[in-house]
Amino acid sequence: MENFEIHIMGCGSALPTTRHCASAQIIRIGNKQFMVDCGEGTQIQLRRNHIHFSFINHIFISHLHGDHCFGLIGLISTFGLLGRTAPLHIYADAKLEELMKPQIEFFCKGMHYPVFFHNIDATKHQIIYEDNTITVESLPLKHRMPCCGFLFREKPKRRHLIGDAVNFYNIPAYMRQAIKDGIDYTTPEGEVVPNSKLTKDADPSRSYAYCSDTAPCDNSEILKGVDLLYHEATFADSEKERAAQTFHSTARQAAQVACDAGVKRLLIGHYSSRYETPDVLLKEACELFPETIAAKEGMVIHID
Repeated sequence: MENFEIHIMGCGSALPTTRHCASAQIIRIGNKQFMVDCGEGTQIQLRRNHIHFSFINHIFISHLHGDHCFGLIGLISTFGLLGRTAPLHIYADAKLEELMKPQIEFFCKGMHYPVFFHNIDATKHQIIYEDNTITVESLPLKHRMPCCGFLFREKPKRRHLIGDAVNFYNIPAYMRQAIKDGIDYTTPEGEVVPNSKLTKDADPSRSYAYCSDTAPCDNSEILKGVDLLYHEATFADSEKERAAQTFHSTARQAAQVACDAGVKRLLIGHYSSRYETPDVLLKEACELFPETIAAKEGMVIHID
């Protein structure tokens, strides 16, 4: 089974601290790397965590608050300095293209690679990226400006061939991919061998959802059964009123979202600078949803 990993580059909120970096993650699926958000200092975190810059071809920006995108122009510039030639694709609110193009023209003259902007309607749940193995969907969130989360989902996989059966029926190589896709096999003598005798169940498809920043909102049907949900938990329950004013969530509210959606694991982050450690946030989330993890820089979570 291919790797499906979440690398935490930053899990702090708007005010910089020495404890946490601004929001950024790398999602690694097989040999593909996707970036979600790109706060200030992200490229330093990439270096510290030995992430290869050249493998990042798609960047998803949840919204246009600085702690989620101030690192983008620096990263684009560094790509140019490294001699990048492969296209870079950025998925974000349409306003980002308007803001970034003059900066790219001014600061990044002479780049040998193109930057393509893909505009997202943050009010809609839709597929915004697709290849032969995965899809990425937008998740409408509730914040002070247009904001969306992202759902990375593997496509259904092919069934596994049963080696002894393949050898017994002497199935030719050119037929095997079709049999993995579910067809029966007809022998040269005309015998129809059911697919259930030749294959076993495929590996389950895996999924990861990223929700930051947002007040609690109902995406439970979209998030239903997700393997891992990252949900902002900016405040403890004692700051519930402040969370509502700023359109953020408490750790307990993040846990409630996880409960309502029946996700398998919850990862909290985007901590307010007022907390020296995320311990109180983790405790409050675990009281409602025990399968909760507190994000920290450098953490790698594997989805098995």
